[in-house]
Amino acid sequence: MGQGEQKAEIVFIVEEAADGGLVARAVGESIFTQAASLEQLRHAVREAVACHFGDQLQPRIIRLRSLGEEVL
Repeated sequence: MGQGEQKAEIVFIVEEAADGGLVARAVGESIFTQAASLEQLRHAVREAVACHFGDQLQPRIIRLRSLGEEVL
């Protein structure tokens, strides 16, 4: 992906953390975040994507998936 190109979407795999809460890992990007609840995780994922892409164009769609099912 060249500079200035916008990625259409980014997908996160969501799993329960061993110590409680939820973790989300991006597919194809080095983005990882965690939170206590699904609502908090949604917020944390948006913040992590913004931080990761910085000044670049961010993906238009962020999807959260758990065990093959869409969560968000």
